[in-house]
Formats: sequence, C-alpha cells, structure tokens
Amino acid sequence: QLSFAATTPELADKKKYPYFFRTVPSDNAVNPAILKLLKHYHWKRVGTLTQDVQRFSEVRNDLTGVLYGEDIEISDTESFSNDPCTSVKKLKGNDVRIILGQFDEEMAVKVFCCAYDEEMYGSKYQWIIPGWYENLWWESWINSSQCLSKNLLAAMEGYIGVDFEPLSSKTNKTISGRTPQQYEKEYNAKRGDGQSSKFHGYAYDGIWVIARTLQRAMNYLNSTNKHQKIEDFNYTNHKLGKIFLNAMNETRFFGVTGEVVFRNGERMGTIKFTQFQEQKEVKVGEYNAVDDKLVIINNSIRFQGLEPPKDKTIIQEELRKISLPLYSILSALTILGMIMASAFLFFNIKNRNQKLIKMSSPYMNNLIILGGMLSYASIFLFGLDGSFVSEKTFETLCTVRTWILTVGYTTAFGAMFAKTWRVHAIFKNVKMKKKIIKDQKLLGIVGGMLLIDLCILICWQVVDPLRRTVEKYNMEPDPAGRDISIRPILEHCENTHMTIWLGIVYAYKGLLMLFGCFLAWETRNVSIPALNDSKYIGMSVYNVGIMCIIGAAVSFLTRDQPNVQFCIVALVIIFCSTITLCLVFVPKLITLRTNPDAATQNRRFQFTQNQKKEDSKTSTSVTSVNQASTSRLEGLQSENHRLRMKITELDKDLEEVTMQLQDTPEKTTYIKQNHYQDLNDILSIRNFTDGKDGEKAILKNHLDQNPPAQWGSSDPSRTSKDPIEDINSPEHIQRRLSLQLPILHHAYLPSIGGVDASCASPCVSPSASPRHRHVPPSFRVMVSGL
Repeated sequence: QLSFAATTPELADKKKYPYFFRTVPSDNAVNPAILKLLKHYHWKRVGTLTQDVQRFSEVRNDLTGVLYGEDIEISDTESFSNDPCTSVKKLKGNDVRIILGQFDEEMAVKVFCCAYDEEMYGSKYQWIIPGWYENLWWESWINSSQCLSKNLLAAMEGYIGVDFEPLSSKTNKTISGRTPQQYEKEYNAKRGDGQSSKFHGYAYDGIWVIARTLQRAMNYLNSTNKHQKIEDFNYTNHKLGKIFLNAMNETRFFGVTGEVVFRNGERMGTIKFTQFQEQKEVKVGEYNAVDDKLVIINNSIRFQGLEPPKDKTIIQEELRKISLPLYSILSALTILGMIMASAFLFFNIKNRNQKLIKMSSPYMNNLIILGGMLSYASIFLFGLDGSFVSEKTFETLCTVRTWILTVGYTTAFGAMFAKTWRVHAIFKNVKMKKKIIKDQKLLGIVGGMLLIDLCILICWQVVDPLRRTVEKYNMEPDPAGRDISIRPILEHCENTHMTIWLGIVYAYKGLLMLFGCFLAWETRNVSIPALNDSKYIGMSVYNVGIMCIIGAAVSFLTRDQPNVQFCIVALVIIFCSTITLCLVFVPKLITLRTNPDAATQNRRFQFTQNQKKEDSKTSTSVTSVNQASTSRLEGLQSENHRLRMKITELDKDLEEVTMQLQDTPEKTTYIKQNHYQDLNDILSIRNFTDGKDGEKAILKNHLDQNPPAQWGSSDPSRTSKDPIEDINSPEHIQRRLSLQLPILHHAYLPSIGGVDASCASPCVSPSASPRHRHVPPSFRVMVSGL
C-alpha cells in the first residue's frame, strides 16, 4: 500500500500496517524539525497546548518522546476541548514562553484571541503551530470569535508554522528529467482553473516510487529465480510480497518533492518553516530529514524584539547597592563634621586652664567630642555594602559598625550626663558642706555606662551574632528594555532574635536619656552659666530623641531602598552628632570671646520669696565647685561669724550701760507693765530672719533670770546690803529691765514694722504706733545675722 496524502500518525504502527508506505511525511515528521529549531535558538523550556483530538494528541505524545532525551523541558502540558483561555492562562502562570500548539484553524482563532487577552504575544513569546492551514485561514473563523480582527492579527504576528514542503525548492533535475519548477509550471498549465492540491507532487513522486519498486523487484527476480516472474504475484504469495517490501524500502531518488527515502515505511521528506509576517506567511527555513539539517533562509525570521524570545523569564539577580555619588556626598559631610569636632577638641585643650572651660569639666568635654567622632566614623561603615567589600568582610562590618555607634553614643551622652550629675550633687547638697567631686569619679561613671554597653554587645555577639542575610524582592522589568526580569536582592545584617537585642539596646539608651532629662531639670535653676548646661542638654535630648524615632521609622519603611535608607541613617547621625557638639561648645566659644567673666559669676545673690519657699530646706546662698566659689563661701561665712561676734560685744556693752544705770531711780518711772507684754511679743516672732538666733537667746536669758514682778514691790531696805546681792536683787533687776526693754524695743521692732528707731523718748505709750504718727525719715537700726 502506498499513500500520497495520508498524514495521520496512526498509520505508522507497523504491527498493524506492516506493508503501508506513504510518500508524504506524517504529522509526526514535523517533530524532529521542531527539535532542530528549538536547539537552533537554544530554547530548552517549552509548553504544549493541544486540542482534544486524537490526531493532535498523537503528535503531542510523539513530540514528548522526541524532546525527552534531548534535555529540553516541557514545563507545562495543557489541553482543551472548546475554550482554550483557561489553558492559555495556566501557561502564562507557569512562565511558558515557547508554546508548541496542535489545533485546527477554528481553535487557532480562539487561542490567539485568548493570547491577546493574556498579553501572551510580542517580543517575549513565540508560538509554533501547524503550518498546513489554508491560505488566509483566519478570515473564515474571525466572525466566530469575540475579539477584533486587529487584535487577532496582533497576537498572530510572528508565529511559526511547521509543515511538509509540497515541492522542492532546489533546481536539480528529478528522476523525470524535469526540475521541480518545470514540473510545477507544467502542472499548472494542465490543471487550468481547477483547484490545486498540495499533495500533487507527492502523488507524482508516488508513481515513480511504484515504478522503481517494480523495476527493482524484477531485477531481483531475474537475478535469483529465473522461473518466477512478477506476473505471478498474488496477495497470498508472501515470498514475492517480501521482495516488493524490501525493494520499496531500498528505493531512493530525487523527486519533485525532494529526496524520496523511506525508513520503516515513513517518508523522510523536507519540512518547511513559515512565519506570519505582516498578515502573510513567509517561508523562513526548511529541515531536511534525510540529512537532519536545518537551514534558515538568510535570517529571514523576524522576532519582534531585538533578539529571539527567551524560553523563560530570565531572572537576573541584581544587588541593590548604595550609589557611589551619594556615598561620596555623605562621606564629605561626615568629614566636615569630624573636622568640626577636631576644632572643638583643639579649642577645649587649648583653653583648658581658662576659668570658663575649667568649670565646665574639660575632660568630660573631650569624651563628648570622642563620642561624636565615633558616631561620625560609623557612617563610613554603614555605606559599605557588597559592591565595595566581600561577603565575609561585610559580615564583619555588621558587628563593627554596631559596636562603634553604640559606644560613641554612650560616650558622648554619658560624659554629658556625668558632669551634669556633679553639678546636681553639689547644688542639691542640703548640709552645705564642702563637697568635691573629681573628674576621676566622673570617668568611672562613664566607664560604668560603657561597661553595660560592652556586656550587652558581648552577649549579643556570643549568643546570637549578626550575620549577612540576603533578601529577595519581587521581579522588576529591565530598565534597558531587555527580555529579562530583574530580581533585586539586598544585604542585611540580621540574626535570629534581632527584635529582642534591639529592644534591650533601645531600652538602655532610653533610660540613659531619661536620666539626662532628670538631671537637666534638677539643675535648671543653677545661676552660674559655666555650670548650667541644662538647657542645652534638654535641647540635645529632644533633638536626638525625635530624630532617632523618625529615622528609625523611615529607615524601617525604606529597607528595600538602600540609597534612601543609608541617606536617612547618615543624616540622622550627622544631625544628632553635630547639634550635640554645637550646643555644648558653641556657647562656650562665644562667651569666651565676648565676656568670659560673666559666665563664671552668680547671676543672682538674692532669691525671690517664691524661691525661698521652694528651697527652704536647701542652702541658697552661694556654693561652688571650684576654688573661686569655695573662697567666696568661706568669706561670707567669716563675715557672718564676725557679725555674730559684734552682736555679742554690743550685748555686753548694753549690759554694762544697764549696770551703770541701775542706781538711777528716776528712769524707772518710765517702765510700764505693758513693756513685759512687748517683750513677749518680740520673743513670739519665729523665723523672722535666719541670723537672729543669738539675740533671741540673750533676750530669753534675761527673761528667764528676771520674771515679771509687781510694780512697787521693791524693798528699800535691801539697798544697804552687799553690792553684788543688790545687783541681783529683784529691785535692781526690775530697774535694769525697765531700761533694757525699751532699748531692745526700739532696736528690733522697726525692722519688723514696730516702733520707729527715731523715737527719742522711751516713755511714749506703745499705743502711739509710728504707723499712726508722722515721723520724718530716719536711719533704721537692724541687727541681724547674715
């Protein structure tokens, strides 16, 4: 049996059809050609879309076997009966770029409509479908689809059709003596207006196959068995049938359809490739099954991109790195900040013996500068990523930059808070004892804070060290327009329990900031500008706190954008370090240049009544933390002691005057009983001034020794007794008090709004208060302790 038009693969089963031959290649003959095309463009990943028809399923199954041993992956196999859209969507979901289709013209229209809806066309996709469709096949089925003609043509653009070659394109003479072109011309001339069949060349070559087979069989019979002739053939003569079968398998000649060769009854023909270009099919290549050779005609295949589509989405991992210009700009700002810090350090060391700088603890100032410079240095390390250093070095930098920033922060603010604590400890010294806190103790405080930092960092490093981790993000299209997808990756410094360790560090730093705020609040009323940094500490804590909160939040939200994240972190560190150093040193620099003495002097020596109430239990006179303030306090204490001694001497003089006047009876007439009441009024006043304890003691002593006596109870007979006894007699005591009390009355009461000191006569009735009399201005006497 010889066929020139039966292409179904089922006839290739030699167990069922051992004597079947065909001059036309079967549908399965396109699979080796497809394999060759896939290899030519290095497509190693494909998907199949097959209509549920036996003819197409058999081709698909054979193709699977052909591709299986050629290291080409069929990533998805889809089939459909009527609606291909679901299958097309699945192919896209599986990132299939090269689609091998097996369906008829009607379904082809639906497939390409679905492809247009899913955007599975253009430069990223390549469709390979059967090439045996009729010319302008889509026009017959466009009305049955739901997509527009222009959309269908847009999706069809560039598809490749695969089919057998109807006539050879070679110009060689065939077995008939004609070239394929001459044959086609003669055929068309004889055909006239009749409909053309693409199988006519295979029918023509089929006649020649039969002729050559009979000729070969006859020659074989003549040479081997002269008694048997070909005319003796019948269907029961298996011996003669075997001769015919072998003769046909050995037939080989060049026909109008190309080289005619059989292998197991299958024609090893020529497969052509056509491409749909600008609404027409153009032949772009052919595959010779005999030579197993693919020829692309002058690179006539047009791909819609700059290059053939990729067989899958090429994922190119791209490290998101910090921009070199950005790193350079921020590094320049950091260097400027370090130069500024160095200038402050030079200023602090050069003027360390100046009273203003000396009172502000120059050693602590040096530590503040050191902490700021460490914070600045961490910026250089935060900007180094995988584009600058290796993975191992980056992992080391994760630990180093964390340590430097943590230690720098604690050093700067720890030193600032330590010297503020010294001011707080001295000015809140309620016992007013001389208290000296040396810099060694402050260094110990800062060292203790750093020790806590080191304990936390060492435990962190030992238990759960920081590691380099790579975070992958969603794919992005290539900015250059290439058929690849960019998967950004970003390096991070992380560990298993990152949140816990950061919480511990933040909690400790937060407590340190709260402690600094407390010290700043407690020392806000210190009146010596060189010592009072509470305002600047508060401003520093506020700015650093706000910037750290904002910076941490923005940095977390922009962790997928390394340039933005690095810029935020660097600017926060630069701003916090710069504003802290400027708040600490710029006021000192300005004051030292303009009025260095004003900053070391007390701005007030007298407190208002409200300040007295607030600090009633504390000494609000003058305290000092250095030699100058201590000397001033000692001078005031000496002056206080001198005045107390003066009061004592005046009391003695008053006593002597009283004793000299004890024998002056006429003075006693001025004594009234209400003088004792005045004395009691004077002694009942409490806390009228802090320095009058001595006087109160003297008055109470006199009152205890001389209790009030009734007027006129003195005994004149006692005047003749011993002078010492007379002095202590009730009569003399009464006389002495009669003169002493009015003097005290006139000396003390003016200071509290009592009797005017200018009153010349002690005999004026107490009811005649100076508040009810017009008294000319006069000097008021007030004797009190400082």
